[in-house]
Amino acid sequence: QTTSSALKGAIQLGITHTVGSLSTKPERDVLMQDFYVVESIFFPSEGSNLTPAHHYNDFRFKTYAPVAFRYFRELFGIRPDDYLYSLCNDPLIELSNSGASGSLFYVSSDDEFIIKTVQHKEAEFLQKLLPGYYMNLNQNPRTLLPKFYGLYCVQAGGKNIRIVVMNNLLPRSVKMHLKYDLKGSTYKRRASQKEREKVFPTYKDLDFMQDIPDGLFLDSDMYSALCKTLQRDCLVLQSFKIMDYSLLVAIHNMDQAQREHAMADGTSQTDTRRPAAQKALYSTAMESIQGEARRGGTIETDDQMGGIPARNAKGERLLLYIGIIDVLQSYRFIKKLEHSWKALVHDGDTVSVHRPSFYAERFQRFMCNTAFKKIPLKPSPSKKSRSGTIVPRRS
Repeated sequence: QTTSSALKGAIQLGITHTVGSLSTKPERDVLMQDFYVVESIFFPSEGSNLTPAHHYNDFRFKTYAPVAFRYFRELFGIRPDDYLYSLCNDPLIELSNSGASGSLFYVSSDDEFIIKTVQHKEAEFLQKLLPGYYMNLNQNPRTLLPKFYGLYCVQAGGKNIRIVVMNNLLPRSVKMHLKYDLKGSTYKRRASQKEREKVFPTYKDLDFMQDIPDGLFLDSDMYSALCKTLQRDCLVLQSFKIMDYSLLVAIHNMDQAQREHAMADGTSQTDTRRPAAQKALYSTAMESIQGEARRGGTIETDDQMGGIPARNAKGERLLLYIGIIDVLQSYRFIKKLEHSWKALVHDGDTVSVHRPSFYAERFQRFMCNTAFKKIPLKPSPSKKSRSGTIVPRRS
C-alpha cells in the first residue's frame, strides 16, 4: 500500500547507498558465502550519519548478495556509475501493464533496466539460484534467460516490498506491433477478452498459431543460433527444476512501420528517437543468441536496433525482441498438485504445468518447429526465372 512515489524514492535512495558503499570495497573473486549475505541499512526520515534526510516515512533497505550481483553487473559490462545514473538520476517510470502476477513494473528513464516487485517466495528462490546462475553465466554470458542485476527489499510500515532489477527486453522507442507470451502449451493458452481490450495486449500460443500459422522465418545461421541458445537455457532451467516459464516475443514490423510513417507524415510528427546504445553487454535479443552465429551472418546488422531480423509469410521485414521470462517459478509441491488435478480433468500433455524435463522439451519443440522456421534457401537464378517468385511455403 506504500504510495508509488514513496516506493520509487526509497528504491533510489537505497540503491544509491548500497552501490556507493560497495565501491569502497576492493574487487575480489565471488565466494560461496557471498550468495547468502544480506546487508541492511536504516533510513530515518531525518537522516543519519550514513543516510541522507528524505521526505518519506522511515524505511529499511536490504540488499541481497551485494558482491555477487556486483559481479553479474560487471560481467554484463555495467559500470557502477552507469547503473546508478540509469536508476537514480531521473524518476523511474511506472509501467501500467502489470503482469498476471500482479507485480509492479518500473523502467529506468533511459530504458535500460526494469524493476519488478517479486513475492517473498520468488525472492527466496532467486537467492537459492544464484550460485548456479553464476556458474551458468560464467560459462555462457550469451543467454535469453533474464539478466538479474540486483535484488533488494524495502521495509516500511511493517511491509516488505522485494524488488529485482533486470534487463529491459522491449525498448520503448521501438514500436512493437505484436506481442506473444509463448509456453508451447495449448491448454487455455488464448488471451482473455480483458487482455485483448488493452492498447498493447499480450497474446498467447493459440493466438500465435492463428495469427502466424506459418511461423516466423529466420536466416539459417540466426535460426540455429536461436535454437542452440534456447536448448542451453532450457537445460539450465530444467536442472533447477524450473518450469512454467515463457518466451516473450515482441514483433516490430519494419514494413508496417514505414507505411505508418508515410501516413503520419502528412499529419503529425512521429517519434523518431533512436534507441540509445545499450549500456549492458549481450542485453539485446540479437546479442543474446549470437554466440555462434557469425557476426552479421547474411544479414547486415547495423540498423537492427537490437532486434533479430526475421520475415513473416508475406515476406515483410520484422525485428524480433525475445527473452525467457517468469523463471522464478520453482516446480514445487503446489505445481505438482495443480498438474495432477488438471491431468485428471484434461489431457495431461497439453496442460502448461508439467514436469520440468517434459516442459523444457515441449517448449523447445514449439519454438524451433512452430514459432521459428528457417528461411528456405533461395534456388539459383536460372531456376528462379522458370518458377517465378519464391514464397516460403509451409513445410
